[in-house]
Amino acid sequence: MLSRVSATQPADLVGELPGEFTERVNGLLELVEERLGTAAKADTDFVTEAAQHTIRAGGKRFRPLLVVLASMLGSSSPTDSVVRAALVMELTHVASLYHDDVMDEAELRRGVQSANLRWDNTVAILVGDFLFSRASSIVADLGTDYVKLQADTFARLVQGQIAETRGPRDGADPLEHYLAVLADKTGSLIAASALFGGMVAGLGEAELAALAAYGEEIGVVFQLSDDIIDIASDSSGKTPGTDLRAGVPTLPTLLARRSSDPADARLLALLDSDLSDDADLAEALRLMRAHPAIAEARDEIGRRAEVARAHLAPLPEGPARDALAALCDGVISRSA
Repeated sequence: MLSRVSATQPADLVGELPGEFTERVNGLLELVEERLGTAAKADTDFVTEAAQHTIRAGGKRFRPLLVVLASMLGSSSPTDSVVRAALVMELTHVASLYHDDVMDEAELRRGVQSANLRWDNTVAILVGDFLFSRASSIVADLGTDYVKLQADTFARLVQGQIAETRGPRDGADPLEHYLAVLADKTGSLIAASALFGGMVAGLGEAELAALAAYGEEIGVVFQLSDDIIDIASDSSGKTPGTDLRAGVPTLPTLLARRSSDPADARLLALLDSDLSDDADLAEALRLMRAHPAIAEARDEIGRRAEVARAHLAPLPEGPARDALAALCDGVISRSA
């Protein structure tokens, strides 16, 4: 199993792999981790501190992992290019978190005080912009194809955030709207991560298309598994019911809202209410955990994970493809 570069990396999502391959992956992830802090350095101590704040808090590093694994599908990928590609993806992701926290009025990010609360909204927004600029500077050294992909991905991220903020149009299916938002906000950057790795590896057009399809699907699946964890887990490191209390749509709650069973009247009333009271939140969690929507959501995650796995078929056989396939099992098991 891949050992963790930091305590919060998703190494537990990847199964046992050949020792030499594992060492190569670990070495690349360690380089990425070392250079993340350097990439976030600014001309002043204050901006450096603010820019490194969320990076130092850790994180899943799921996007760098995908870059590294996809890069190893080729026979030889330059180490510097792999690390640069991973840095671009993670810096873009972290930058978006600063902006998300402002819009969500978040108080915590990765277990520490969010930047917008520690300083203020203006600082958080500008630091996010600074990190986007650092990512843009690094991607320029990789080539115009990488620059275009990052720009197109950023456009999707923004459009997904706008769609989430505005909510579904009148008459639109809330679940379909939610899944489209996830594809833009989460799937697009994870797909770009897989693509960046494949591009560094020099893969062909058909193989890159397969990686893009895999990455977008596994990205959505990863987020959907978080939806279940928010409700079903007491040991994820995240307070259960955080999204539920905030009224954030998730796959289980959207499925539950489709119910016309009179027995669900109390649950639906709670989902539409202010859950700031701990007793109400506890009751909502209890009802959601017992609701068929949880099993239905797990079935949907399993189905989508298999769709992601099927996209890997055109890729070269070997430990890199095996590791990407193992992620499909990992995202299922983390929400089981």
